Amino acid sequence: MSQPRDLFGAAGEVNVPLAERLRPAAVEEVVGQRHLLGEGKPINVALRAGKPHSMILWGPPGVGKTTLARLMATAFRAEFIAISAVLAGVKEIREAVERAKLARDQYARATIVFVDEVHRFNKAQQDAFLPHVESGLFTFIGATTENPSFEVIGALLSRAQVYVLESLKPEDLDLLIARGFDAEKVDSTADARARIAEFADGDGRRALNLVEQVAEAAHVEGRRGADIEFVNAIAQRAGRRFDKGGENFYDQISALHKSVRGSDPDASLYWMVRMLDGGADPRYLARRIIRMASEDIGLADPRALDVCVTAAAVYERLGSPEGELALAEAVVYLAVAAKSNAVYTAYNQVRAFIAEDGTRPVPLHIRNAPTKLMKGLGYGKDYRYAHDEEEGYAAGESYLPDGMEPHRWYQPTDRGLEAKIREKLEHLRSLDEKAKKLK
Repeated sequence: MSQPRDLFGAAGEVNVPLAERLRPAAVEEVVGQRHLLGEGKPINVALRAGKPHSMILWGPPGVGKTTLARLMATAFRAEFIAISAVLAGVKEIREAVERAKLARDQYARATIVFVDEVHRFNKAQQDAFLPHVESGLFTFIGATTENPSFEVIGALLSRAQVYVLESLKPEDLDLLIARGFDAEKVDSTADARARIAEFADGDGRRALNLVEQVAEAAHVEGRRGADIEFVNAIAQRAGRRFDKGGENFYDQISALHKSVRGSDPDASLYWMVRMLDGGADPRYLARRIIRMASEDIGLADPRALDVCVTAAAVYERLGSPEGELALAEAVVYLAVAAKSNAVYTAYNQVRAFIAEDGTRPVPLHIRNAPTKLMKGLGYGKDYRYAHDEEEGYAAGESYLPDGMEPHRWYQPTDRGLEAKIREKLEHLRSLDEKAKKLK
């Protein structure tokens, strides 16, 4: 087990957090990320070759992004300059450039500029790094919890390799938590460590903060160890990792939508509850499931839309947690309903057609004619009132602009109610064909 670091600052009065005390001093001490640090893996290869390269470390909080950047600076014997995009601006970027020039010109040292939360820099601030990365003045390492494809400018992306860091697995967290208890000189049971790992939800920093909280309580109460009951009594459950505006949010709503589309009610419920557990606004979920009813069920089961609209209204009346059951009912209904995207597809095709097509006038025979002048101009002339026709259908009539070729954008499926709609349309089209032959 790792030995505890010095607990105090220079004045001997400030307690250094456990997570900082246990920050790895060598790559071999890093927990997790074997897909990057294992034998033959990209960062391992770069470290062994002694050749740093610019990179962006993308992953959730507490998985070692800052630690990896610091360890690479140590391994490459490089000057390490850390910038927080939350607090810094162009001024700090310029200062980093000057420090890098000094390290190169006076001490012949390479420099690594580490930018934490790089997605918080705007385009102009990110642009400021480009010439210096290009010239090799420093190696750029950015850390972000957001998708770099959307948050980092293309020019910077093209000059940096993106590495995806993963949430820590339960076995990784168990190792880290055991190190923490060892450093705090507190015994722990496997169940206690497993419960802390569950609370941590893949976040190593959160795990060590919880260990520190439990260990402090144990010392105060004169306990030698921590079991699961003690952990439950001390540690309050932290919310599941959930960024309401970030990558994790959209990944989970995507998982919910695809589970509904895939007709899996259990997976659909799982993702809905995961989002609620993480703090998602139930009203947002209500809006999304209404959209799913239109996009993925459509006319195969028109009741789906009513179920979802009703569920949203029930939630507005009852609120949480009672109203969430109505949303769950709607999600399960969508998952088991017959599926069709025929209306969704037809709508998009018509939008694309109209965007490219010219502005065609409405045919005279289906124009409104509320005045004598309009009637005199031929508005509404020869219009056939469908209710007066056989089968209530004006066979052979056209309702598209004159000269426009007929289209069959809406293609109903053979599922649910749309099977009957398909049958009805095929019959009406057969009547059209008969009418054309009689002309």
